Amino acid sequence: MAPDSDDYVYDETTGEWRPAREAAAAAEAARPAARDAAGNLLADGDSVTLIKDLKVKGANQTLKQGTVIRSIRLTDDPEEIDCRHESIKGLVLRTEFVRKR
Repeated sequence: MAPDSDDYVYDETTGEWRPAREAAAAAEAARPAARDAAGNLLADGDSVTLIKDLKVKGANQTLKQGTVIRSIRLTDDPEEIDCRHESIKGLVLRTEFVRKR
């Protein structure tokens, strides 16, 4: 749901009430940029390919090089992405091991 133009949010840093859209834009701009192994900028919903075989802790499974992961989500840590794989739930990958498709 998008914030209405009448919604305001209290900014504790400045001590002022700001429009919700402005606060949401500032929060998005403050998020550090996530980049893949080649330096390409990643965004929510992108598809990535693994650049090396990865052993998945707790799943006793190895994801092979070239595996495509679809619909990634960025996290607060620019070096990690949340993703889903058909056989592994709650998968978090380091951006240094993926390349944007």
